[in-house]
Amino acid sequence: MLRIHFSDADLARTRIATAPDPVWEIAASLHRLQSRKGRWAYAEWYRTARQQLRDKGLERVLRNALLPLYPRAAYFPDFLTPAHAVGDLAMGMESIVATPPQRVLDEVAILDRTVGAPTWAGRLTRLESRKEFVGMLRAYHDAVVAPYEEQTQARIEAERAVRCRGLLDGGVEGMLSGLGPMLRWRSPVLEVSYPKQAADRDLYLGGRGLTLVPSYFNWGEPVAFADPQLPPVLWYSMLHEPSPLDAPHEDAADRPLITLLGRARAVALRAASTGATTTEMARAAGVSTSSASRHATALRDARLITTVRHGPAVLHTLTPAGASLLRAGLGKSR
Repeated sequence: MLRIHFSDADLARTRIATAPDPVWEIAASLHRLQSRKGRWAYAEWYRTARQQLRDKGLERVLRNALLPLYPRAAYFPDFLTPAHAVGDLAMGMESIVATPPQRVLDEVAILDRTVGAPTWAGRLTRLESRKEFVGMLRAYHDAVVAPYEEQTQARIEAERAVRCRGLLDGGVEGMLSGLGPMLRWRSPVLEVSYPKQAADRDLYLGGRGLTLVPSYFNWGEPVAFADPQLPPVLWYSMLHEPSPLDAPHEDAADRPLITLLGRARAVALRAASTGATTTEMARAAGVSTSSASRHATALRDARLITTVRHGPAVLHTLTPAGASLLRAGLGKSR
């Protein structure tokens, strides 16, 4: 467990990032490729990512260079996700290139002690090697992360809207209290679930505040820098929870909601619980975009969802009535 200790000054300086962190999404997506957990939530991405990597000749780069430096383990080097470049791909790439050689050596040594580092990793102390590595990261990002930027941004906007509701109701502490099952607010400490193989530790913010970064590709435990001297950042999953509507063993619990709305419309309502575009609703329900649009219209006319435009897309979220119906239909109490 990670325990993050807040002072009053830290609460005043805590914020939620306004945009996805593309450098972190590279890391998190590489972790997705190393795990079967949560595959239902990224089903389309898995299909397209593997094909894109093959088409662009990046399979060897993935296998020999990227996956070894980004293991899905208790540690990977902090310099690969620069703290001061959250939300800016170009700045993040420049920061990796500008990493001091000694820091590269130190963090590669930690990786080696933790899970083992590739034999070539020490060459990243050389400027030209870091530039070459950043080129690989850019190519990977363009192939499998960039195509999902729009829906990632839409999900973050929905997440920010939910957290703002908590902020209005209970201040920063109210916002921290609603971050999900992996994070528990026990004033003045935010308890963060960490991988079982990671040791318990404490992070004292010391007036620096905390930047919360919702992540599209992160699944499960939130992630913070291993080095407590770095600016405090916490990347966390936007609650991709297995949908009970898609779980065969829970059909009995789902039947009332499906009977009332029909399966496609029930799935669309469930998708709206974390914010979804019409395309995401269609994908979740296995229907065409035009059909999903009709289902969304019916749900909106019934005042179960609300719809706002976000750039060229629209984002659907639950109304209080829709949330109550979803909880009742799935047999959940408040």
